[in-house]
Amino acid sequence: MEQTEIARIFMMIAIPFLFVTCLIPFIKKIAIHVGALDIPNKRKVHQKPMPRLGGLGIFGGFLFGYMLFGEPNSVMNSILIGSFIIVLIGAIDDIKPVKASVKFVAQLMAAIIVTCYGKLLIQDISAFGFYIDFGIMSYPITIFFILGCLNCINLIDGLDGLAGGISAIYFATIGIISIIMGKMGLDYVLTFIMLGSILGFLVHNFYPASIFAGDSGSLFMGFMIAVIALLGFKGVTLTSLLIPLLILAIPILDTVFAIIRRMLKGQSISTPDKSHLHHQLLNKNFSHRTTVLIIYGINILFAAASIIYVLHDQKIGYIIYAILTVIVIIFILKTDIIVDTSHYKKNTKHKK
Repeated sequence: MEQTEIARIFMMIAIPFLFVTCLIPFIKKIAIHVGALDIPNKRKVHQKPMPRLGGLGIFGGFLFGYMLFGEPNSVMNSILIGSFIIVLIGAIDDIKPVKASVKFVAQLMAAIIVTCYGKLLIQDISAFGFYIDFGIMSYPITIFFILGCLNCINLIDGLDGLAGGISAIYFATIGIISIIMGKMGLDYVLTFIMLGSILGFLVHNFYPASIFAGDSGSLFMGFMIAVIALLGFKGVTLTSLLIPLLILAIPILDTVFAIIRRMLKGQSISTPDKSHLHHQLLNKNFSHRTTVLIIYGINILFAAASIIYVLHDQKIGYIIYAILTVIVIIFILKTDIIVDTSHYKKNTKHKK
């Protein structure tokens, strides 16, 4: 890679990083002024009211970086419109909670704009000698994919620096893969801009945090993760779709476990609880910071496996994926992340 391109990558990360780092203190004051505070309760880990709206800082860095390094086109227009809707509904919810149905409609609108106007679609796929053309179903499949990414990041946003760190690992991994593959399109530019913006936010959000991302931040990060996956890995092979999903293995698994756990309890899948992955680690007496770093470490291993796989050393990639799968299975068996065993023990004692 030429030195000019290395310098460009550095600038795409550094400028949004510095912009967001300087912008966040002003957003803290705005959040406090408008009452966008996250109040502690039994389900939450923090002990004092915390300003939200951190997503406005990330979004600001994204816009500033795009103005400097991006080029306008219809795809980018759809991304800007969709992201504005996501950040707007998230910011409103950060100030005064809105109904889940209202948030879902806004998320759906953003996903439809990206798929129908931007034409970012999962159109067809081939795997194991089979080829499937989704046809008209490519629209609902892509919309479902975007909504899934949005809510994966939103659900795992429960500890200082957790959602931002996982998102930063994702964008860094995609950036490395883009460089390896020599792909320097729109996804390449947006990836490094997002990385710089999130790192700037983490200066204020890593434990002990002074501001939270809020829904404006977690939903925006999830939205951009989905968009960049569609931009950079849109193709007809199953591998091209699985790579970004494997990088997001931790938030995806946490979301799947949450859905299963709530269904087993007869609850709505949107019912909040205190049994997520990070809660389970905290219950094992790990500190707040250590819990976040453990999740970072596992996520980095999934990311490393994806990079190794892309480098065509697929056997080593498979081995790392297999080891990580075993670790996840052991973790499931050793914790209450799916089945609340303490609940059953209490019921058993009561019956006796």
